[in-house]
Amino acid sequence: MILILDYGLGNLGSIRNMLDHLNLECLISADHKDLEKAEKLILPGVGSFDTAIERIQGTPGLKELLDHKALVEKIPVLGICLGMQLLTNGSEEGQLPGLGWIPAATKRFPANGLKIPHMGWNLVRPTGDHPLTRGFADEIRFYFVHSYYVEVADPAHSLFKCHYGLDFDAAVGRDNIFGVQFHPEKSHRFGKQLLKNFGAL
Repeated sequence: MILILDYGLGNLGSIRNMLDHLNLECLISADHKDLEKAEKLILPGVGSFDTAIERIQGTPGLKELLDHKALVEKIPVLGICLGMQLLTNGSEEGQLPGLGWIPAATKRFPANGLKIPHMGWNLVRPTGDHPLTRGFADEIRFYFVHSYYVEVADPAHSLFKCHYGLDFDAAVGRDNIFGVQFHPEKSHRFGKQLLKNFGAL
């Protein structure tokens, strides 16, 4: 069962609808008992970095349980948009530390003539062969809405690259933990393929 974590931020219904379309069993929940039984975890997120971290840290036992599922049980985890940024060490958007599950930093796009946020469809390119990035056509595009981007410390943790004023990591992965800056639930067949790949991990 894939648990979509409900901590008050994210397009939960849209993600569930896409997973339902793919016949992947899923549940939206914040209940610790549901999280304990989860075989996979999706960490969504829309909003500000510190607000999201405060929601997680402010729920008794949630941060510890998330760490256990991701780092001890090592179930597959997928962070989406802000959820991806939460996987990093921290963000220029806020003051609080991130989950730190992937060595990376979340940075603000430079204001050098770019429209911020980066919004709309954009091409991505895989950095190598990985189960999460397989099965796509030659031209891969996803839908983005973000003002901050992730930069991994180790290039081996980058799965997709995208260009918007600069090259940034559009998808990252370390062991069982993954993040995507784009919205697969808004990315039609490309998003379906990515979530199908995640479901098959």
